[in-house]
Amino acid sequence: MKVTLLQTDIAWGDADENIHRAEQLMDSAVGSDLYVLPEMWSTGFATRPEGIAHDEEDNIALMWMNHIASERKCAICGSLAVRLTDGTYRNRHYFINGRSCQNAYYDKHHLFTYGGEHQYYTAGQTHTIVEYERFRILLLTCYDLRFPCWSRYSDEHNFDMMVVVANWPCSRQSAWQILTRARAIENQAYLIGVNRVGDDSYSHYAGASCAIDAIGRSLGQCRIDIPNALTVELSLQELQRRRSKFRVLDDRD
Repeated sequence: MKVTLLQTDIAWGDADENIHRAEQLMDSAVGSDLYVLPEMWSTGFATRPEGIAHDEEDNIALMWMNHIASERKCAICGSLAVRLTDGTYRNRHYFINGRSCQNAYYDKHHLFTYGGEHQYYTAGQTHTIVEYERFRILLLTCYDLRFPCWSRYSDEHNFDMMVVVANWPCSRQSAWQILTRARAIENQAYLIGVNRVGDDSYSHYAGASCAIDAIGRSLGQCRIDIPNALTVELSLQELQRRRSKFRVLDDRD
């Protein structure tokens, strides 16, 4: 499966501009099966969602995701700040499948308390594993990366790939580099981590979006501080071969 990481510089609160930037990067990497955008890619990481988050029912970024996936016969994922009909806000990671129209979403479980995200958003309580092109894909969002128990492979939650969308600041870049590899190694799974670049009023973001294989090797990393698209090819057969040969998951706790 071809996966393209879309490392964008996010214009604060400007969904139209961020859609334009995302589409430009997609145009530079046509023909992928899956495109991955960062966390809150249409607005920036808005810990206070009032005036920034849009109603889910008429969210223009979500409508664009549905349109572009259908038009290009691909899948696209990334998280958005949305307000539900019950008035609650969610940091919702959408997986839009333009090939089957079987869409899914995951509500971020570990809200970023250090930044006050938990004061405004409602945490999700369930995992989401999407089946696409024979891969089982676990959806995660940013701060979730720090919590190995939540992302642990199990009989109930078995997967081949983790997709982590993020707004991970430059000040904690070393943790990003280590944790993405750790999660891939301990679960014997591919990991796709897509981070933003640029600045907001809180942080500078260096990107370093990455694709990691099941033994922690880099399959590719986006350039630091520059918006760019990176395409990698993942082999389910190779993953299964490696898991079968070195059966670490059989000995898990």
